[in-house]
Amino acid sequence: MHDDHEHGHGHDGHPHGVSRDADRRWLAIALGVIAAFMAVEVVVGVLAQSLALISDAAHMLTDAAAIVLALVAMRFAARPAGGRYTFGLARAEILSAAANGLSLLLLAGWLGYEAIVRLADPAEVTGWMVVVTGLLGLAVNVLAAWAIGKANRSSLNVQGAYQHVLMDMFASVAATAAGLVVLLTGWARADAVATLVVVVLMIRGGWVLLRESARVLLNAAPAGVRPEAIGVDMLAAEGVVEVHDLHVWTIDSGQAALSAHVLVDEPADCHLVRRELERVLAASHSITHTTLQVDHQVRESADEHCESAHGQVHRR
Repeated sequence: MHDDHEHGHGHDGHPHGVSRDADRRWLAIALGVIAAFMAVEVVVGVLAQSLALISDAAHMLTDAAAIVLALVAMRFAARPAGGRYTFGLARAEILSAAANGLSLLLLAGWLGYEAIVRLADPAEVTGWMVVVTGLLGLAVNVLAAWAIGKANRSSLNVQGAYQHVLMDMFASVAATAAGLVVLLTGWARADAVATLVVVVLMIRGGWVLLRESARVLLNAAPAGVRPEAIGVDMLAAEGVVEVHDLHVWTIDSGQAALSAHVLVDEPADCHLVRRELERVLAASHSITHTTLQVDHQVRESADEHCESAHGQVHRR
């Protein structure tokens, strides 16, 4: 390798503590539990004329769809990189998370509309049926949430499925509370009020999923990572006189990547500087997937390297 020019690639492993096979197994358990109870809840919701129960069942349907989507995305993401997909299909999981977030928002819109209609013209609700089914639904959702919680929730894909089940658990609590109010007081509008409470939670959960998945798809720096601070830390390394074309992005949830062009003093050893920079990035910023081009300053500068530097130029 040329002594004044070096491309370094750091590619340490990215363990998450839970294997993909274990993730799929836990998600499949949650899917089976949810699908079995969903059919029961639909029947009881129709018989009891409870929007809260029907909304919970509808949310359970999206839970099942979210888990299926997550499982499919895991299959795609597990495929090795090759051909045109040099990063593999890791971002299939991010697309799955975005789809789950969007489905939460769409479902919240529909349920919110139905709840407002019910507030104006409340239906006669059979309170005891709502309470019993709501409690059973709560038990089912707690079991499903526990199963998904055993998977790797640092994955935005798994987190998307988890958010669906978590919102459904809140829906079961709200349906049970509404059933108790109807049973004890006869106030039928409690059913619609409970639905609106769940709608608010669904909007919040859906928005968070969309926001975080958009950050990954738009190649934004990972949450909590400041590229400016990284540039300053790299510039502080011995021998470094300039850092430019600094890019920090997320390949998939939990896997940050960095590339940069670094200029060093003529006496400095490019190889040693690169290794020191990799150590700093790993220790101070937890970034181990790096591509660093290290050159001696005498050969070129940021202005000569490209027509316009991409991002801020850090220079001594």
